[in-house]
Amino acid sequence: MSSSRRLFLLNAGLIPAAAALPVPAAASPSGGARPDTDSPRFTLAVIPDTQYLYDRDRGDAAPLEASLRYIVDSAREHNMVFVAHLGDMTENGLASEFSSISRTFRILDRFPYSVLAGNHDIDASKDDQRGPSPYLDNFGPARFRNSPSFRGATRDGYNSYHVFRAAGREWVVLALDWRPSAGSIAWARDVLRKHPRSPVILTTHEFVHADSGDGNAVLSDFGQRLWNDLVKDNDQIFLTLNGHFWPPGRTVLRNSAGNDVHAHITNYQDRYYGGSAMIRLYHFDLARGVIDVQTFSPWLLAQRKLNVLAQQEIERSGPLDYFSVEMDFAKRFSGFAPVPPVASRPAREMVIPGTVAYWRFDSRDLRDLSGNGNDLVASGTPTWSPEHHASQPGHGSVFLDGAYFKTVSGAPLNRATFQRGYTIEAFFKLPTDFNSSHAWGALLSRLGTGRDAGKTGDDPSEPVATLSLSDGHALQWATFPLNQNGISTNWGHELPLGKWWHVAVVNDGRCTTLYVDGARLLRNPSTPAVGISTANDVWLMGAYTYDRKIDKTFYGWIGDVRVVDRPLAERDFMVRS
Repeated sequence: MSSSRRLFLLNAGLIPAAAALPVPAAASPSGGARPDTDSPRFTLAVIPDTQYLYDRDRGDAAPLEASLRYIVDSAREHNMVFVAHLGDMTENGLASEFSSISRTFRILDRFPYSVLAGNHDIDASKDDQRGPSPYLDNFGPARFRNSPSFRGATRDGYNSYHVFRAAGREWVVLALDWRPSAGSIAWARDVLRKHPRSPVILTTHEFVHADSGDGNAVLSDFGQRLWNDLVKDNDQIFLTLNGHFWPPGRTVLRNSAGNDVHAHITNYQDRYYGGSAMIRLYHFDLARGVIDVQTFSPWLLAQRKLNVLAQQEIERSGPLDYFSVEMDFAKRFSGFAPVPPVASRPAREMVIPGTVAYWRFDSRDLRDLSGNGNDLVASGTPTWSPEHHASQPGHGSVFLDGAYFKTVSGAPLNRATFQRGYTIEAFFKLPTDFNSSHAWGALLSRLGTGRDAGKTGDDPSEPVATLSLSDGHALQWATFPLNQNGISTNWGHELPLGKWWHVAVVNDGRCTTLYVDGARLLRNPSTPAVGISTANDVWLMGAYTYDRKIDKTFYGWIGDVRVVDRPLAERDFMVRS
């Protein structure tokens, strides 16, 4: 249940306030749940300045205790993999203040987390060679000896780095001091060299500020030095998080490799109750290519009664606190961790039992590679291209814009009726300028009308079978089955342009199901549809006919195409999910 959902239920009186946020007396060391390190979705929790909650005799540990317990208790729900505090843990850096916040952080001990010193935690006039401090006494490297993420620290103890695993890979968090020395910057560079293929999140107390008030963050003087000395030339650093300043803000910087570095400032100490221990959740979703960000106070969420000020602070919903960052993670990380291309697969591996026809366009060979003699001939001038779907067996395609192919006269495929079922697969890509004038061009169709096959239902001038793209670039498989007088139609959904897709039409001898990239679609008819009618005419690739005349040609790229005389399971499709 999201925090927004909890808030809705709480305000609606549908659940008691205590149920909105469980706050146990103690939390289990591991949070009671191990993260799913292979899931493309995971969450990083961020805790900004908590200094006013630990300020001599004026503080209150309850808000941060609630935040940390929420993190532990919701770890499974959010697939929480790491927690980062951004510094200014205390107001005066006193031993008594650190003793108090140290007790609070026992809730999180042995959970993957990092902390760092802000200017209020130490002697801010010195860099990390300042020597002993209550901060080090409580949050130095010794505290993290049982941490599942801690990997090392500078000799002075003020800078550390952590590694967590998520989305099937390792990620590095650099937690840098308020003022790292030149030696510590060199240490940080060495950490990156030791983890050359890991994306890096830089946490530090000061980096950017948004003093203009419009939310557009800019580098501070110190941030500019850190940018020049560490961030700019290290492409692995893609996200920086800092506190110190308020109001919150964000910006996108461009590094030496020409890639984006997202810089975010989050700090709510100026808000009600010292920020009410606001936390920010960064929900990474590599499948969708986005980081969704939300900011709220678990402590306030758990309150049964809220005063007027508190009601305004439960959740921050402005564009600087609740937003999404779009990111093509594979592209962004390609400079240091390129995704290896999927190797081409030999044609013989694709000719599985039951293969009736197999064509691919990594050469100009138009023969049926199944060996069954369903060779193609071209009409017009197709353009061969090296473009292909990332997991396509053949690394090539043909671009069609008016040209098309047809099977040779006498090809066995021309007579096939597939009474026991079939699977038709094709890889394709529609250009970004695809429009309604290109609609209804067929990837694959069958010459001959329903009338030619003895059908009188629906529009008998339609072809006996066609796999086409609508004006909304949605797939449509329309066929006159052997057991029906009319047309059986499967519909897909609108597909984004400029992207490669794999389509599979699977008939199990009774019903037909449409798949895209191995995923079953919705609009598949349940009425029995047995086989495909035929007038013993040729099949067409890249053309659609009406009343036996070429009416529309396909506009776009076509990759490998395979026809099998039996239903295939998703695991046997040519596409690799």
